[in-house]
Amino acid sequence: MKKIKMGMIGGGIGAFIGDAHRRASRICDDFELVGGVFDINYEKSMEFAVREGIDLNRCYNSVDALISAELKMPVDKRMEVVSIVTPNAFHYPFAKSLLENGFHLVCEKPMTMTVQEALDLEKLVAKRNARLL
Repeated sequence: MKKIKMGMIGGGIGAFIGDAHRRASRICDDFELVGGVFDINYEKSMEFAVREGIDLNRCYNSVDALISAELKMPVDKRMEVVSIVTPNAFHYPFAKSLLENGFHLVCEKPMTMTVQEALDLEKLVAKRNARLL
């Protein structure tokens, strides 16, 4: 069975919610964590990638770097969904950037900090025909 290629923003070493998302994805066995930006500290992010057996070429130092590199990959190789498990204030800007670039998302709650931000994401989801869970 083909697994859905998942990326993760946040959720590195010691992160409770990131660990919960990874465990849930393993339980349903539909997802494969293939890369991400796991920590604001790139060294810690790479350490996490090594622990999880993730190719260091897919361990990125920023969301912008992730988007740029993943969009250069063939469609069948790139991340299909990105799980956002950062502190709450970062959910909206990361979700917005990822949606604008065609990624489907799983976002830890709260989705945004304001109703207007949520409405903005709703419009992007419709415009891009994306999924935001």
